[in-house]
Amino acid sequence: MKRAIVTGATGMIGTALIKELLRSNIEVTAIVRPDSDRKDRLAGEIAKLGDMKENFHMALLNLSDLGEDEAEVALRRGLEGDACDMFFHLGWEGTFGQSRNDKDLQDRNVKNTLDAVWLAYRLGASVFVGAGSQAEYGRVPEGVKLGATTPIHPENEYGRGKLKAGVDSRAVCKALGIRHIWCRILSVYGPGDGSRTMIMSGIYSLLKGERPKYTKGEQLWDYMYVEDTAKAMNLLAKYGRDGGIYPLGGGTVRPLREYIEIVRNSINKDAELGIGEIEYAPGQVMYLCADISDLQKDTGFTPTTPFEDGIQKTIDWARGQINEEN
Repeated sequence: MKRAIVTGATGMIGTALIKELLRSNIEVTAIVRPDSDRKDRLAGEIAKLGDMKENFHMALLNLSDLGEDEAEVALRRGLEGDACDMFFHLGWEGTFGQSRNDKDLQDRNVKNTLDAVWLAYRLGASVFVGAGSQAEYGRVPEGVKLGATTPIHPENEYGRGKLKAGVDSRAVCKALGIRHIWCRILSVYGPGDGSRTMIMSGIYSLLKGERPKYTKGEQLWDYMYVEDTAKAMNLLAKYGRDGGIYPLGGGTVRPLREYIEIVRNSINKDAELGIGEIEYAPGQVMYLCADISDLQKDTGFTPTTPFEDGIQKTIDWARGQINEEN
C-alpha cells in the first residue's frame, strides 16, 4: 500500500488519518472543498511533519463532484499516473443539529458515497474504507456492546443515511472487486474537534473562565482519542476483512460526568460546572460502548491513549487556538 485518497480531510479524524498515513510512508491526496475555511489549517498541520509533507497533495473538489470526470482528472494529476491503493471516504455533510434529519441532504450523502466507490474503482483502489456511525444502531440497553451483528435501529435520517451508505457501497464494492471496510465510529475526541461537541465546547468554556452547563452526565460512553482512531483505520485498510463492519471505540465506558470532571481538573480544579442544568435531549443515548474484539483479532489494534493523556493534548491544542485568535 503506497498511495491513499482521503475525503473529509479537514475534519478532526481526516487530519489525524492523513498524518498517520504519511508517517507510514504512504503518499496521500486529500480531497478538500474549494471554499473550506479549514484547508489552510490542514496545510499548516502537514507542514509540521517536515520532509513527509512532500508526499501530501490537495485536490480542491466538492463531495458532489466525485461522480464527475473532473474529479478523476484532478486526482490522477496528483497520483502522477500511478494507481491509488486505498480510498478513505470520511466526507459527510449534515452531521449536527437539524441537518441530521434532513432526508434530502442525507440521501445526497449516500449518493456521494457511491460516487466515491466508483471513483476509487476508476483510480485502481484495492480497498474502500467508509466512515459509518454509532447512529446506525440507535439506542441499545445498558451493557449491550455495539458489534457487527448488533441489531440496528437508526432513529434519525443521519443514522439511516449512514446505514444505507454502508450497505449499498458494500454491494458495489463486491461487484467491482474492491475490498470493503465499514467503520462505525463512536465518540472520538482530540485536536481539531468541532467547537460544538460536548468535550470541546466544555474545554473552550473552561479555558475562557466560563461556567459550562451539562446534563446530569449519567450516560455511560466510550471515548477514543483521535490518533488511536486514525491508527485503527490505517490498520483496517491493510488487514481488515472484506465486508467487515468495525465499531471504533476504546471498548470500555465511563460515566459522562467523569469525563467532564477530568476535563475540568486538567484545566482548573476549582472551576464550577453546571452539571444537571441541561435536560436530556429526546432519545438521549445512555449507553455507548464498542465491541472491538473483531478489530483486535483482525488487525492486532488496541487503543493506547488514556483519556487523561489525550485530553491534555486536546486542551493544549485548544489553548493554542485561543491564543491565535487573540
